[in-house]
Amino acid sequence: MEGACARAVALGLPAIAFTEHVDHTVWTVASGDLDPGGFLAGLSAPDGSLTPPGFDAQGYLEAIERCRERFPSLRILSGLELGEPHWHAEAITKVLGTGRFDRVLGSLHCLPEGAGFAEPPGLFEHRDAGEVVRGYLEEVARLIAGSEAFSVLAHIDYPVRHWPRERAGVFDYSAFEEEFRHALRVTAQSGRALELNTRLPMHATLVRWWHEEGGQAVTFGSDAHGPADIARRFREAAHMAEAHGFRPGRNPYDLWARVD
Repeated sequence: MEGACARAVALGLPAIAFTEHVDHTVWTVASGDLDPGGFLAGLSAPDGSLTPPGFDAQGYLEAIERCRERFPSLRILSGLELGEPHWHAEAITKVLGTGRFDRVLGSLHCLPEGAGFAEPPGLFEHRDAGEVVRGYLEEVARLIAGSEAFSVLAHIDYPVRHWPRERAGVFDYSAFEEEFRHALRVTAQSGRALELNTRLPMHATLVRWWHEEGGQAVTFGSDAHGPADIARRFREAAHMAEAHGFRPGRNPYDLWARVD
């Protein structure tokens, strides 16, 4: 975290938010999807299932305070990315009661698979690719309806990161327009903001649909799991947001609001 703050200062960023992953879903990992020497590999069971570790709220919040003391010129926001919060309401309530979190995202990483759950890479291995995307967007709508624990929807285009281009060809957003629009409309009607996640640059079509479906605000997330990726592609994302009717707030950490 301190390395990320140092990188943010070097880039001239006025603010940074650490939206720490908080997951409770046990899922089956796709073959070859984990670095054999990585942290997550150590959590994986022989049957391929992965149980997320518990969230150390005290350690996280202490690390936030250390960063604030070391980098006083940088506005540092605390935050969480809640995985599938509509499936884990009781556990999420306990986590949110452990401290103050400035920015809370909701995300969908997994879908039901047999008796368990799997992420898109594992689902694409044996399901029709279009079926996976449609199922994901249907579950996003259920996520929005089933949880009030978060204010920003993260990476609505998550399956596109893993789209099996060799088998299914280039991803065509127009083929899923109805499903994307429905998920965006439900999100807009709930009053939530949409994250423009720049790990895989969001397609301008989605930002246009978000505006057309009544979306009131966007936020930017580089989904950086290391300092080198802090604020990657933010300039391009900001230009895209402006081109589709969103403008920055008074403070550098504000959401970008719709301007009609």
